[in-house]
Amino acid sequence: MESGNGNNPSSLKSKEHASIETSLGATRRTVTIYVMGKGYRVPEGLTILKALEYIGYKLIRGVGCRAGFCGACTTLWVKKGDYKLYSGLACQTVVEDGMYLVQIPFVPAEKRKYDINELDPTVSSVLALYPEIARCIGCNACTKVCPQNIQVMDAIQEILRGNIAKAARMVFDCISCGACSLRCPAEIKHFHVFQLVRRLYGKYLAPKAKHLELRVREIADGKYEEPLSKLIEEGSERWRGLAEKLQRGESLEED
Repeated sequence: MESGNGNNPSSLKSKEHASIETSLGATRRTVTIYVMGKGYRVPEGLTILKALEYIGYKLIRGVGCRAGFCGACTTLWVKKGDYKLYSGLACQTVVEDGMYLVQIPFVPAEKRKYDINELDPTVSSVLALYPEIARCIGCNACTKVCPQNIQVMDAIQEILRGNIAKAARMVFDCISCGACSLRCPAEIKHFHVFQLVRRLYGKYLAPKAKHLELRVREIADGKYEEPLSKLIEEGSERWRGLAEKLQRGESLEED
């Protein structure tokens, strides 16, 4: 992200300010947050992401879906009088008064290279690429900071037991934000490990969808090239009409 104008009216001018005037003339209670050490007054109830934009930051990194799915806006903060280091997603976390924060748009972690076709869905394959998972001390610090409420430590233990399928299902909702790895004393890069486990599960262990295999073969054989080309040529009005039919619950078989 890039810093905004230093003359932004939301910059902290006095500790006595408790409200601001909105564009509609009404007042709204504010909280004071500190970004890179500088204080700002922002309306209460904003997410960290919206607060950063409010104070004039132009978000060019550390922002993505804005809905808690992409994991791009990992943020660290401390609170006044609290020694703990907190972490979460800027798009989901509401600002609090006295919050000192910094965004971590990328968590540095080496991603091991491998050919999935040369691996087996076993703990040996995972350990060969990420041997550090054997250093897990069971502190559960990773689980406590996960914004998706994934049982991160338990998933690592399932991998070590050889339960690849179970572990893959447990970490299905991992968004690779890296908050777990930032807190891990064993230096495990959980999000890379979990991606590998999900890939092993998908290729070797998950039940195959026969209808999907059939559709892929149909696409490869060119079954849909002619109707798709025709649809593209018909233009946006035709597309809008089809979309409206779907919204009404009508069949497109005749189209």
